[in-house]
Amino acid sequence: MSTDQHDLAMTGAGDAATRHYDQAIDDLLHFRVEVDAETTAALAEAPDFPMGNVLAAYLGLLTTEAEDARTARRRFAAFRARIDHSTLLPRERAHVEAVQALLDGDFLTCGRRLGMITEQHPRDALALAAGHQIDFFTGDARSLRDRIGGALSAWREDDRHFGHVLGMYAFGLEEAGHYDRSEEVGLRAVELNARDVWGIHAVVHTYEMQGRFGEGIRYLDARVDDWSTGTFFNVHNWWHYALYALEAGDVARALAIYDAVLAAGRSSMELLDAAALLWRLYLEGSGQHERWSALAEGWPALVAEPFYAFNDMHAVMSYVGAGRLADAGRLIAARETYLAEPRPGVTNQDMTARVGLPVCRALVAFGQGDHDRVVDLLWPIRHRVNEFGGSHAQRDAVQRTLLEAALRGGRHDLARVLVSERINVRPCSPFNWLKQGALAEAVGDRAAAAAARLRAGELVRQAGPGSVGTGG
Repeated sequence: MSTDQHDLAMTGAGDAATRHYDQAIDDLLHFRVEVDAETTAALAEAPDFPMGNVLAAYLGLLTTEAEDARTARRRFAAFRARIDHSTLLPRERAHVEAVQALLDGDFLTCGRRLGMITEQHPRDALALAAGHQIDFFTGDARSLRDRIGGALSAWREDDRHFGHVLGMYAFGLEEAGHYDRSEEVGLRAVELNARDVWGIHAVVHTYEMQGRFGEGIRYLDARVDDWSTGTFFNVHNWWHYALYALEAGDVARALAIYDAVLAAGRSSMELLDAAALLWRLYLEGSGQHERWSALAEGWPALVAEPFYAFNDMHAVMSYVGAGRLADAGRLIAARETYLAEPRPGVTNQDMTARVGLPVCRALVAFGQGDHDRVVDLLWPIRHRVNEFGGSHAQRDAVQRTLLEAALRGGRHDLARVLVSERINVRPCSPFNWLKQGALAEAVGDRAAAAAARLRAGELVRQAGPGSVGTGG
């Protein structure tokens, strides 16, 4: 029996396999591509090493891509057929059951089982990291906060990965709306480990949700070498940088980032960032047809079968942006067929039915200029869009689509409600004031429209200058 770097007992691993496993966990927490190689090396040393097989399965499932999940299912089934389950430690058995739930498509049961592991073993970094991602994929803000917060007291300041746990906690705090505390914890996480890209990401989210785009640009500029290289998470943080640029009204800078970084993406996680950026421009009347056309080519293989409704939304965005409405319609029809055969316990089915399909239909309706249908589809679900995962910042694309449809469709009462909500949460957002101006213009109040647009311009000037490179 061996012990991992966090003093947790493991079976089936010698010294070499344990070293590779420990390094793989470190790579996972740093979002380094080497996590795959280190996991493979651990299993090469000890093919039936339970925690190594568990880690490999999580890595295959958390990409949210069906082909990776299929490979993970096959390999994990072979591992389970080879071993005597009675020899596993209780913690290992619990991980095997959590992975199996995820393999079966039950994100919620997996999250609960990982939570039970954390209750007994709060220093299990893999249970925390995997559970944190499950909470993200299911849009559970309270669990994003409390899963990590409930384990935090078991960690010490001098623990190797204490800063990473703080970084996860900071993100959970942000998603739960505790912005002051999130900033404090996130900054401390990055102070402890400058290359904690998830901690940097948490701080960036905090600034985004508060409309502090000027500070966000300066924060990312100051740490660009820490988050933009040596990590598979760099594309997402560049996406956040581009959002700040859009808030500042600098479309050219946002597109420079898109062309240099986002356009080269190939995974679902990368493609959805690209789609989410272009969709914000699309809503403002900037077509970007060539960029959309190239992006749309990347989606068909990734959404050929249902796996994660959040990805489906971004694929439909790409098809609509590229003018491929027939492809968007075929994807929607395929998901309708998917729902016709109930699969109890498959989380994605519920996500697709409750949020995914209404959103995808609304995106197509927007592309067709049917703004009333967009509002009719999105207004009833606007307070539960979190149910198909993602962050507040990512899901804002849906809220912006609803607002723009209300404005274009002459649904001024609803538009007033939506703009009022946004301004009173983020009064320092130029975008929100520009929409206030558009609404005022639509109802014939030119003085109010001019005042709102002046306010937007003042906020951009007050935010101060920012600079960016787009290399990496």
